[in-house]
Amino acid sequence: MTVTQTAAPARIHADRAARTLHLEWPDGHATTYDFTALRWLCPCAYCRGEAGMPGWLDSKPTLTDDQTRMTDIQLVGSYAVCPTWGDGHHTGYYTFAILRDRCPCAECTARRAAAGGPEPASGHLTHQSHAPAHATPTSKETA
Repeated sequence: MTVTQTAAPARIHADRAARTLHLEWPDGHATTYDFTALRWLCPCAYCRGEAGMPGWLDSKPTLTDDQTRMTDIQLVGSYAVCPTWGDGHHTGYYTFAILRDRCPCAECTARRAAAGGPEPASGHLTHQSHAPAHATPTSKETA
């Protein structure tokens, strides 16, 4: 299996007053997430779940102001960013691939809809690695 690496954004700007994270990509595309949508996208095991167990965000909690207030953001190597939220949560590594793939702009939303892909509105990510352990293998997996 080949993993395609998304190029790092040319510019990343977290605007705390506007509560947005803006990314400008090398190909000229721009992505802007509001902090609430970004928190809903948190990919960490606590929020997403692991070992077949649902994560905290799967319970559809009402997020507080602190849970959607970014206090810091750090680069993780050359592949991700890790925000720290007002409630102290800081374990979500948001890869550039996910941030680009889930871009909420009209162009990307239309592209995903045409391809039958996931919509970013719910904020929930679907990872193949989070498929239930009892899922039926595909023909390629059984061959």
